Amino acid sequence: MARLSRYLLGLFWSEAMALFAVAAFLLFLIQCLRLFDDLAQKGQSLFTMLGQALLGMPALGTGFLYVCLGIGLGRALRTLQGNSELQVMHVNALLPALVRAILAYIAMGALLLLLLAHIVTPLSQRLLGDWTAQIAADVVSRSMVPHKIVALSNGVSVTMDARDASGDITGFFADDNRNPKARRTYFARTAIITRDTEGYVLRMQDGAIQQFNEGGHLSEFRFGRYDLNVDELTGKPSFSGGTEQTSFGLVAQALAAKSWPPEITAELLRRSVEALRVIAICLLVAALAMFPSGDRRPAQVPMEFVVLGAAFVERGFGTFVPLPGPLAQASGPLLLAFAALALLAFRLQIFSGMPQRRSA
Repeated sequence: MARLSRYLLGLFWSEAMALFAVAAFLLFLIQCLRLFDDLAQKGQSLFTMLGQALLGMPALGTGFLYVCLGIGLGRALRTLQGNSELQVMHVNALLPALVRAILAYIAMGALLLLLLAHIVTPLSQRLLGDWTAQIAADVVSRSMVPHKIVALSNGVSVTMDARDASGDITGFFADDNRNPKARRTYFARTAIITRDTEGYVLRMQDGAIQQFNEGGHLSEFRFGRYDLNVDELTGKPSFSGGTEQTSFGLVAQALAAKSWPPEITAELLRRSVEALRVIAICLLVAALAMFPSGDRRPAQVPMEFVVLGAAFVERGFGTFVPLPGPLAQASGPLLLAFAALALLAFRLQIFSGMPQRRSA
């Protein structure tokens, strides 16, 4: 890559990462404030709050990083125009170097989003889900005191007769009144909090589940063993499903089963759409800002408004006018990409012939 292209690429990334750092820090603080009261009530430490906030950042970063990439590119191009560098590049037929830098920037941004969406975010979701389940199990374990009714969450109360040194519970009872139209109670002669492949569970032995329906009728289900997810008692379900698996894991699962279930295909496409968003938003910004204006003081809409407006339209179109089949979420980015390519073709005069290169 030529020196000019490397200089431009560094300028683009410095603008984008500066904006991303500010946005990520603000979102991290919001995450901490959101988790502070909840975890403090559960007796968790400051380290737990910071750790859970950090694990939630990859999912949030995937959602707004492409906006930061678009705004960073627009700011850098506007800075080049303000310093007359953009005009100099066009006058001296250095447009190919600018285009190469923009394309390299788009490719690197798309790869970064693919890494976040396919690998980093699923791993962080898995760790966060395991940590949340562990906290829920700890809350349930610490809250249960023999012969004392304890409220675990809004509408859930538990009690027990005794617990031995190994953690075995005798005489377990739980009342779940969160849904008044379907009140449910659990009885078990013995129980223990353990962990299986699905997470932490309350494993009950020799008991029954009673439920009152809307008409006030009582139904009872008796069991020899019943595993109740502790998240159902605390009211804080953990992450589950395919979102916890990396794309490599999903592909390996499909290959092992020798079939591609629709949910796996849809999840892989949903993650890949993030790269398409980067391509679309950056192409639009390049079409708008990589060409200098002849006005000394051009009336320009702030690039932040342009990018945020384009992202809003793209998300709205993808939500309310989805494409049929598995490409439903790609309708917004595809619309934005087609609009950007049409604008680029018009401004580059592709269909009327490129201007001749000036001789030195």
